[in-house]
Amino acid sequence: MTSVQTLTLRYPDDWHLHLRDGDALPAVVPHTAQRFARAIVMPNLKPPVTTTEQALAYRSRILAAVPHGAAFTPLMTLYLTDDTTADEIRRARDSGIVYGVKLYPAGATTHSDAGVTHVRHAYAALEAMQQAGLPLLVHGEATDPDVDVFDRETVFIERTLAPLMKDFPGLKIVLEHITTADAAAFVREGGELLGATVTPQHILMNRNALFQGGIRPHHYCLPVLKRERHRQAIMDVLAEGHARFFLGTDSAPHPRGAKESACGCAGIYSAHAALELYAEAFEAAGALQHLEAFASLNGPRFYGLPENEGTLTLVRDPWEVPQAYPLGGDTVVPLRAGTHIAWRLK
Repeated sequence: MTSVQTLTLRYPDDWHLHLRDGDALPAVVPHTAQRFARAIVMPNLKPPVTTTEQALAYRSRILAAVPHGAAFTPLMTLYLTDDTTADEIRRARDSGIVYGVKLYPAGATTHSDAGVTHVRHAYAALEAMQQAGLPLLVHGEATDPDVDVFDRETVFIERTLAPLMKDFPGLKIVLEHITTADAAAFVREGGELLGATVTPQHILMNRNALFQGGIRPHHYCLPVLKRERHRQAIMDVLAEGHARFFLGTDSAPHPRGAKESACGCAGIYSAHAALELYAEAFEAAGALQHLEAFASLNGPRFYGLPENEGTLTLVRDPWEVPQAYPLGGDTVVPLRAGTHIAWRLK
């Protein structure tokens, strides 16, 4: 059987991306701008992006880092806190540059210490979001210390997300970076206002990848990689071509030393080859015919945005990923460092 040698897709978007700030910003923006026309940019900086004014300023810094000639648009978000007001939500909507509000349960992941301590504290803001049509983007993990780290997503859905959806039936919600069969089923069976993003690592690897030949800190992310049955269940729903699942890399650059330490940071850097990695995963599942919808169509339709003009092409041409890329005055170790990827951006 002859394998596909080229893939041409309508220009895709990344619906979950970390770009950091300062010296790191110009180091990582070009990788995303090469592959994606737009990206939902996460607000968990230090300090977090909690106001529309801060989002506008951050957007300007991102645009200044876009390479000359690249047509890339950052779609900004606010960081939800216990103190986010309805007025701030309305300002965000009226700004025309804020496309969602991110819920981090306090302590759930990198720079989440300012997150929501209990979702009920944010109900005034959520009601305003429901009225404004501004989506809630959810890091779906329970942070109670009695919850096993591998069960945090499932427990969050049961304890927090399902009740939240009943209280706000008109609120559009994205369950970010899903990692379990439970999450895939919950979104598949949910209504039209519930969507999900999927990262490359969660459909390419299972939790064995954390321990191959020893601890692998550059495979550590939150939510953590899960059992093979969960990886397979997520890939199965993508292979069905379900319209409410879409591309969100959760690419998250950290300096090498911050990963290779006694308390390594959570986050995997995949922006350097994100689309190529998704192509590998979809090809392995026999689902290349669904890659364009996942990468280029489902997200805009869910967010109510136009599809991008133009196309992008991948060619089958294996290449070796560098051991590291520059990151400000440091380096970042990318996913697949020192190994080969089957597809190359033309």
